[in-house]
Amino acid sequence: MNKVLILGGTRFFGKRLVDHLLWEGKSQITVATRGKTDVDFGPEVNRIKMDREDPESLAEVAQTDMWDVVYDNICYSPDAAKAACDAFAGRTKRYVLTSTLSVYGDPRPGFKETDFDPYTYPLQYGSAEDFSYGEGKRLAEAVFFQEADFPVVAMRIPIVLGIDDYTRRLHFHIEHVQKGKPIGMPNPDAEIGFINSTEAARFLAWLGHSSITGPVNAASKGAITLSAMIHLIETVTGMQSQILTETVKEDMSPFGIEQSWTMETTKAEQAGYTFEPLMEWFPGLVREVALALQSER
Repeated sequence: MNKVLILGGTRFFGKRLVDHLLWEGKSQITVATRGKTDVDFGPEVNRIKMDREDPESLAEVAQTDMWDVVYDNICYSPDAAKAACDAFAGRTKRYVLTSTLSVYGDPRPGFKETDFDPYTYPLQYGSAEDFSYGEGKRLAEAVFFQEADFPVVAMRIPIVLGIDDYTRRLHFHIEHVQKGKPIGMPNPDAEIGFINSTEAARFLAWLGHSSITGPVNAASKGAITLSAMIHLIETVTGMQSQILTETVKEDMSPFGIEQSWTMETTKAEQAGYTFEPLMEWFPGLVREVALALQSER
């Protein structure tokens, strides 16, 4: 049995990762979190309380065992990355970092892994509060790939969607259409890529078993224009949307990009992973969210 440690595994795709590894039945799983989210994984999963931002707390967790794989879903800064490099030195065979499409900077179509090189990116240190989200992740990657003495792979993902998405970004659009509220979108013709939470978890599990290292993009096959997304929501809800180029801040779309924002996944596919097409799951999720929102009212 592989000894697997998951830093942050009690909500959204972190929780799905635990469920997937349990389903595989090949891992002895330990989940380390602050303990603020009450999730019962049953007796097969060990739970440890940990403050990810406290290097001493992280080091204590690292010392509890020798790890075959460490999954880190909650690293947002170079300081946190450096603490992990120190804590897990000589204590893990593989480290899987959850990163983001945001490391590439401003949106544009077709990002490749080589569009941001963490191996040569200048290092600087600080907490998550010292940097933007994207810069914090860029620096976290840079620290891991330049400082870690263990193999590291960084999963770069776009916006993750699911019925239990705590950010409720897809929910925002569906609810606005249901309530007849305007949605601000600078460019409805822009294409956007997504990944669903189940696939993100499945790909993380695959990365833990694979030998691939370095940054690797992960996204569902294909993309969708924002206007097509809204049309799908209109079809599902039977209601007409109100799309404006600009509106008050609280009605601006959280997907309101000015140009297309997608990534290529050739590296993962050449290594043997096949991503699910976006349109095989996205319409079903829209229907599921629409029904859930109706039941909430």
